[in-house]
Parts: sequence; C-alpha cells; structure tokens
Amino acid sequence: MPHDSEFDTFAINYDEALIRGISVSGEDKNFFAHGRIAWLANRLRHLGEKPETVLDFGCGTGSSTPFLLNILKADRCIGIDTSEKSIEVARELHGSERARFQVVQDFDSEGTIDLAFCNGVFHHILPSERPAALASVHRALRPGGLFAFWENNPWNPGTRLVMSRIPFDRDAITIPMPEARRTLEEAGFEVVHVDFLFIFPNFLRCFRWLESMLSGVPIGAQYMVLARKRDHV
Repeated sequence: MPHDSEFDTFAINYDEALIRGISVSGEDKNFFAHGRIAWLANRLRHLGEKPETVLDFGCGTGSSTPFLLNILKADRCIGIDTSEKSIEVARELHGSERARFQVVQDFDSEGTIDLAFCNGVFHHILPSERPAALASVHRALRPGGLFAFWENNPWNPGTRLVMSRIPFDRDAITIPMPEARRTLEEAGFEVVHVDFLFIFPNFLRCFRWLESMLSGVPIGAQYMVLARKRDHV
C-alpha cells in the first residue's frame, strides 16, 4: 500500500488533485466510482454472490464507501489505509454504523471478509512489496472470498495522460493486466473474470452502449481482475 507520508500530504486536497487529472475525460470521480462498482455488482450477480462484508483495501478518503454500500448492498464496509490523515477524512465524511475506517496496522479481521475491493492502489506499491500486500488481502478473505482488483490500464494513452496530470500518480509504477493476473495467481487467487472499462470519454458517450461488448478488449482506461481466494496457496 502507498507509504503513509505520501498520501498524508494529499489527504485534504486529494479530490482537487484527482479532478484536475480526470477532467480531460469530461467526467467527474463519481462517474468512475459508480461505473466500477456497478460493473462489479453485475459480475457478482452472475456468479450468485452477495457479499455481506466488504474490505476497501487502500480506501484513501473513503470515496468508494457509499457506492460499495448502496450498489452492492453490503451490510458493512471496512476501509483500511496506511495514511492516518486519509483515514481521519474518511471517518468524518463517510463513517457510520455500516462503515468503519482503520489504519492498516489496526486491522485484524482475518478470514472474515466476503469481498475485497481496491482501486488504483497497487501502482503506488513498490513491485517488491506487492506480494506482501496481496498476501494480506488473501488472509483477510474467507475461504472462497473474492477480490475485485481494479487498476489503471497503461496500454491506454488516455490513462497515461490522466496520470501525468495527477501529482501522486506521476511517478507511479503501472501494472499491465497480464502482470496483475500473474501476480494474483502467484498470491493464491484463481482468476474468475478480466474486464476492461471506460473506453469512451464524455464526448463519445453515444458509443458507451458498446462497452459491455468490448470489455474483453484491452483498450479501456481501467481493468478489473476479479479473483477468488484459493484455500491453499
């Protein structure tokens, strides 16, 4: 997970920096947050899965929480992050009986999570530290639990442009989908689905009805690897 000092700096102005970056798409952060989780919800329905407890791994300021609770209809969401300041903001904005936020070292729900979710977290983790981060997600999940691993697609030129405009993304080490898939499998996960999303920017929104048919083509701005925890690594 990103080092705490890196995102403590951006905790208060995180949204402002993100908006500057994604504005070139013609959409705001809620469009993408809703799109990711609505897509995930559809995949879960087809699998017959209804997660009750969701872990938002690298939750930042908690902006995914309302979507995880309202679209997935989860009973509760636990957000964890290394940045104490981001957790403070998340608690203030989104804390409730159904949503709690913790710094990573205080998280202890081992083997109880139905679904883990992360978005754009692992490109901030050094490659040498990614196996340990994935191992912690694996431990947190119940047997057969699912992990929705969302990352930015470095093969998409729009993604590279957006990341170049965001201060905390400029030096990030991106993860091509095949590498993500291989790393997840090595960490004890079985890949269930791979999808690419967000192909068309706002000015081409009339073509968005095609996205579901093109989700297997590696041209979307982001991708999701949906993986299931294997009982034995």
